[in-house]
Formats: sequence, structure tokens, C-alpha cells
Amino acid sequence: MSGENCLLLCFIVLAMPLAIPAEDAGSLHRIQLDDPGELREVFSYTGTRLPIVSAHRGGPVTGFPENCIETFENTLKHTFSILEIDLQYTRDGHIVLHHDEALDRTTTGTGPLKEKTLAELKQLHLVDREGAVTDYRIPTLDDAITWARGKAILILDRKRTVTVETCVEVIQKHRSQAFVMIMAYSMDDVKTVHQLDPDIMMEVFMGTRERFEQFESSGVPWNRIVAFISHQPPDDLDLVQSIHDLGTSTMAGTSRYLDRELKAAGTPSPELAERYHQLLRDGIDFIETDLPGAVAGILFSDNCIPDEWSAFLKHPSADQRKAGP
Repeated sequence: MSGENCLLLCFIVLAMPLAIPAEDAGSLHRIQLDDPGELREVFSYTGTRLPIVSAHRGGPVTGFPENCIETFENTLKHTFSILEIDLQYTRDGHIVLHHDEALDRTTTGTGPLKEKTLAELKQLHLVDREGAVTDYRIPTLDDAITWARGKAILILDRKRTVTVETCVEVIQKHRSQAFVMIMAYSMDDVKTVHQLDPDIMMEVFMGTRERFEQFESSGVPWNRIVAFISHQPPDDLDLVQSIHDLGTSTMAGTSRYLDRELKAAGTPSPELAERYHQLLRDGIDFIETDLPGAVAGILFSDNCIPDEWSAFLKHPSADQRKAGP
């Protein structure tokens, strides 16, 4: 099935809730990649639309906190997904999943995370975005990579204290180059990762022509990255086309504008759904969103899997799959 025909099958779910109870969601949508070359294929630009979104902080919704394995599972009950996760160091040198430097907003603890040992952190409960305490705990990066194998693609946002060198070491330890990527903020990061392990894919910020030219001169192949364009609609469509011409896919974030409108509305209006679709028409291949289930419902039909990707995108079986809300 071509990408164009696949898009014709996609429909807008005008009444899709922002979260579906887990007991009603069926089994997981799995991205099963066994080789780094397969991951490069996912992010190569061919014109074929893949029904995959990127879940910012794993896709937290009511009852499911950010950066939490149970939340990842909830996300995969609704859609194929890349999972963007945040890394911090504990006092005793473990890497855990947590966005803030402080514990106050997302856990039952207080104060700087870096002052706590892993054992101390394991005593805390995670809090969802409404402030409700859950039964879930802070996972380690090792936990997340072990869980993600055969299920999803992880993108590591390392924050300030975790180096790209450390991220490379962890990926190599787990032999997870086929499904774990690194977010590279600078050209130095890009070059370092590629020199240490050319099989590791990266998300590289490339919202300007200047950044495009900097990457072009870095010596790193274009098939080792996905190009993140902006947290707003792209304003340079020629730049997007230039990236596509080199065989690389693009990503853009909607968490700072469209997702906020969708959260406020509860269900997408036709006008709001059209604005999500416009990003695809503008050449954005993957949307990073706070609301992966709802946004996937807007953009993709439940069976919109290109034939050439059926071996890698494992849909819930027909008897487990729900027709929709």
C-alpha cells in the first residue's frame, strides 16, 4: 500500500477521549526492530507515511505519570509510538527517568533528585499531571530499555548531567542500537555519538538553514538522524524539502500549541484536526505530542499500516482490537 493510499484510509476521530481505560484498550502496538539498519529505514524519507507518533515524556494522561513504564504501556495500547524520555542521575550514580531536577512536581518526594539514592527514590510514588498519587515508581534507564525491546523506539533526552558518551555506553551495554536513539542538541554531540558508534541514530535539531548547513559539513551521514524542525508549524517549507531530498525524515512538536487546545477542548473539532493534518501536508513525517493516543486517532486509521512495514509494525490481533470509542 502506498503512503498516499494509506492516507486516504485515515480518518478523523471526532469523539476520541484523551485517555482510554487500560482494560478497554486491547494489547500493545509494537514496533519490532532487530537491527540498526531497520531503525534507519524507519527514519528514511520515502514518501510512505508510517502510522507512528512520538510520545513526549512517554505520553502521560490522567492516572499515568510522565516517564513511567506503565504509561508507556498505556500509550502502546492506543498507537505505535516513539517514546521520548528524560534522564537524570541519582546520588549513587544510577540513571533514572525523570524530567525535572526536583522531585516535587511529579513524585511524593521533595528536593533535588540528585541528592537521593536509587533506593530512596524507589520508596516514592509518581504523581500524574493532575497531582493524583499513583502506585507507580521511578524507573531506571536500564528498566526502560529492557522493557522497550520489541515494543517501541526510545529517544533519550539526557538533560544536563548525563553525557552523550554515557548514553552511548548504556546503548552498547544493552546492544539496543536497533531501538534506542539519542537526542543531540549540538553539532559536537552529533559528531561525538557518530564517532563512538556509527550505528546509533539521533534526533537532531534542525529548524534553520544554518543548522542544516552545519550538519551537512559535520561528516555524519543523513541516514543516521531524524531532523527535528520546530515546536511550531514549519515556516521554511523549502528547508523541509531539502531534508527530504537527502532521504531524511522530519519531526515537529505540538505539545506547546495544538495539544494545549486539544486538552482544553477534550475532543478535536474538525478545524483543530485539520491543523494536525496540515503538518503532514507541510512535510512533517513524525509528530511529537503530549497526547499520542488522541493525535494518532486524528491522523491515522486503526489499520493504516503500509504493506512493506507489516513485518515491523505488530498490530494487536483482530480479536483483541477494539473498533474505537
